[in-house]
Amino acid sequence: MVGKNWFDRGGQAYAQFRPEYPAELAEVLASLAPTTDLAVDVGCGNGQLTVQLASHFDAVIGVDPSADQIANARLHGRVRYVQAPAENLPVPKRRAGLITAAQAAHWFDRPAFYNEVRRIAVDDAVLALVSYGVMHLAADLDDRFQHFYRTEIGPYWPEERNLVDSGYADIDFPFEERPAPPMQIRKQWDLNGMLGYISTWSAVRKVVEAGKSEVLDSFAADLTELWGDPAATREVVWPINMRLGIV
Repeated sequence: MVGKNWFDRGGQAYAQFRPEYPAELAEVLASLAPTTDLAVDVGCGNGQLTVQLASHFDAVIGVDPSADQIANARLHGRVRYVQAPAENLPVPKRRAGLITAAQAAHWFDRPAFYNEVRRIAVDDAVLALVSYGVMHLAADLDDRFQHFYRTEIGPYWPEERNLVDSGYADIDFPFEERPAPPMQIRKQWDLNGMLGYISTWSAVRKVVEAGKSEVLDSFAADLTELWGDPAATREVVWPINMRLGIV
């Protein structure tokens, strides 16, 4: 057993441990937009993609229904955060050249969200639904991780997670589609970073609520043994999946 409770994390864990998108993602999205006056990042969380878009747009609005996420969002002079649902965006009509939803669209009432997208979009605006799939680790760690992800906590994932695992291939997307360039997220993590990230998963919270914390403790113990020096960094890779459309 591991003495430290890796999965007892506070509300700031999401901001601390979620992986960063590569800079090229915001660059590509900005290059596709018909105007760089305004981008709207829906389900923005703590603003990871939001602040990257601010390097390419005159103004960015980050929208999230969670007060906790907004409270921990990253600040930027061209970014304004608003607590609101994806289905009722606080944006005037025909203003946005780019609308993004990063690792979020699977939670939305998408028909209602798409109606809002059409309302706020300028002509030929771009809608980008971005997700990153299941991470992959070094060979000596990956088998244990994949068993944990798919078998041990698999039943605790909400149904919407299937859309992420499919790379959004099965998500409803009623827009004229454009091909998305291949991208990856790569990160070097020590053991604390790795387990801290896993602690932010909704399935992990469900396991705790179900009184099955021993599943998490067992995985943490196994990963700690396989990892070796907990301060040593290992590379973690996520595929980025996108659905790009013209509104």
